[in-house]
Amino acid sequence: MRFNLLDYPADLIRLFYPRICGGCETALVKGEQHLCLHCRMELPFTTFDNIKDNPVERIFYGRVMLEFATSLLFFSKGTKVQHILHNIKYNERKELAIFLGHILAQRLQQNPYLKDVSVIIPVPLHPQKLHIRGYNQSALFAEGMQEVWNIPIQTNNLIRIAETVSQTKKSKIERWENVEQAFVLKNPAALKDKHILLLDDVLTTGATLEACASTILQATSCKVSVATIAFAMQ
Repeated sequence: MRFNLLDYPADLIRLFYPRICGGCETALVKGEQHLCLHCRMELPFTTFDNIKDNPVERIFYGRVMLEFATSLLFFSKGTKVQHILHNIKYNERKELAIFLGHILAQRLQQNPYLKDVSVIIPVPLHPQKLHIRGYNQSALFAEGMQEVWNIPIQTNNLIRIAETVSQTKKSKIERWENVEQAFVLKNPAALKDKHILLLDDVLTTGATLEACASTILQATSCKVSVATIAFAMQ
C-alpha cells in the first residue's frame, strides 16, 4: 500500500517527502514526475484536441471570432483536477504547471488549426495580484508549451489594467461586465498578422478570454485561438 499523506500539513509533507503527487499527495516513486501513475491514468481528457465545433469553441460563438478553441481536461469541484489546479495556484507547485503545459502542447502538436501559431499569450494577472502571488500560473503553462513548440511567449503586451473581483459567484452577464474593460494591448504592431494562442487555467463562461481576444482583435489585424488547461461544463 502506498503511503497517503493527505492528512498531514502541506509544509510538513514537503519537508520530509518533497516529491509528492500533485493530485493525491502520495509520495512519488521512482520514475514518476509531478503526478503519480494512478492520477495520470485518471486525468479526464476532453479529447477536443483536433476537433472543430467542439463544446469549448461553442462557448464563444456569436461573441468573438476565434480560429480554434480547446481545453485539455474536464473540471468539476471536488475532483483531482481541482486539487491539481489548487496546488499550482496556491501551493507554488510551479513545476506541475509546466508539466501540464508540456502535456497540452504535445496533444495539440498535430492540430491543423494551430500549425501557424506564432506567439503564446498567457492571460495576465493584475500587477497587484501578481505581486501578492509571486507568479502567474497561466504563464507557467505557457513555459511548458514553449518547451515543446519552441515559439515565443509574450507577457508584457496584453496588460490587465483593472483589478477585478472574483468571478466565482457571478452570473454570465456579471462576469462579462467584470472584465469588459479590464485589458489593454500596449503594442498592437507586435501582433500584426500573427496567430496568437491565448492560454488560461480554467474556462467557465469564457468572459475573461473573450475580453482578452476582443481587446487584441480590436487593436490589430491578427488571428486568435484559445486553449485552457481545464473546462468547467455549465
